[in-house]
Amino acid sequence: MPAAPSKIARAPQKGQQTKAVIVDAALNLAAQIGLEGLSIGALAEVTGMSKSGVFAHFGSREELQISVVREYHTRFEQEVFYTALQAPRGLPRLRALFANWMKRTSAEIDSGCIYISGAVEFDDRPGPVRDALAESVNIWLAAMLRAVTQAQEEGHLHADADAKQISFEIHALILALHYEARFLRSPDSLARANAGFDNILARCATPEALAGDTATAARRLKTVR
Repeated sequence: MPAAPSKIARAPQKGQQTKAVIVDAALNLAAQIGLEGLSIGALAEVTGMSKSGVFAHFGSREELQISVVREYHTRFEQEVFYTALQAPRGLPRLRALFANWMKRTSAEIDSGCIYISGAVEFDDRPGPVRDALAESVNIWLAAMLRAVTQAQEEGHLHADADAKQISFEIHALILALHYEARFLRSPDSLARANAGFDNILARCATPEALAGDTATAARRLKTVR
């Protein structure tokens, strides 16, 4: 009898691990065929499980899609947002956010971005999946806007600059990069996206912040060499 509690404890843990494996497989599959292409049957085939086994962890295709959106959002935050928090508030953090976003975008050129493909699939289809996608994107855009306003508070961006417009333009650069690099295969799309970000700073950053940012970049380049 004493062994029963540990067996009971291990069962939910094993179930969580199995569900994590399924979500990981679903995320990889959604990157290739989109959220709409996900199905219990397709995942059962990819994972080598039975349809009933996959269904037991989600209950519906919709719940599966939402789980994928949430997992993608978690990984996005870890790679793009939380690592950028190590940079000082203001322009350094804003630049780190954009650099991380660019790095992730570059890695997704061949696989695709669920935020973007999901927006195409669910833009005019109200429901829980669209709500989960929109919530994830809005959380991230709010974080970018907060980084812009903090840069203004630190005196790195002009106080009268339109923070929402700056955030909009940064987001637009990423969307353009996906389109140019993934669809049109433009070889200079990464360079143009970086140039676009520099143009935003040239227009909106204070001379002192730009001078400091340039000096920091020069020191970093010297260290790498």
